Amino acid sequence: MRALRLLPLLLALLAPAAFAEGLYQVELILFRQPGDPLPAGQPPAENWAAGAQTLNDTNRRTPALEEQAAKLAGAEGYKVLLHQAWQQQLGGTASRMALSAGKESHGHHPIEGTLSLTQGRYLDVAAEFWINRFDNVGFLAGSERLKQASRLSTGQFTFLDHGNLGLLIRVTPL
Repeated sequence: MRALRLLPLLLALLAPAAFAEGLYQVELILFRQPGDPLPAGQPPAENWAAGAQTLNDTNRRTPALEEQAAKLAGAEGYKVLLHQAWQQQLGGTASRMALSAGKESHGHHPIEGTLSLTQGRYLDVAAEFWINRFDNVGFLAGSERLKQASRLSTGQFTFLDHGNLGLLIRVTPL
């Protein structure tokens, strides 16, 4: 009998996490902002995208934040480096997406990184991106790195600031 009285309480505690799992649209804008470049302490590993999903024709979506990207691109000292949107299944375990832009050279792209999302009681994000420079034969000569973690509100813009790099992200349930 006592277990029956506790059942509604247990269901109320477990229900938010169960309903939070599902399919989401994720969109991000990685940009350079005024400030001095911060060199990375270490360049990206050769296997920087290991274990992460990649964008493909199935999960890629048309970006909806074109107006915000255009405002950034038009502002003095700002430059959009990467703007992508996709759908991703989120749940209680971290789901990583590998993103890149530019022509690959010796296993690296000019812009590369991962975005990890976890949807439990809260929506947590961990971003790690490198802006790479190459020498005249195509080998990695140096990098800037953005590494940030934050808690997001579903459907709201979140700004992650890291020196002269910034990231705008929005995650919306589908």
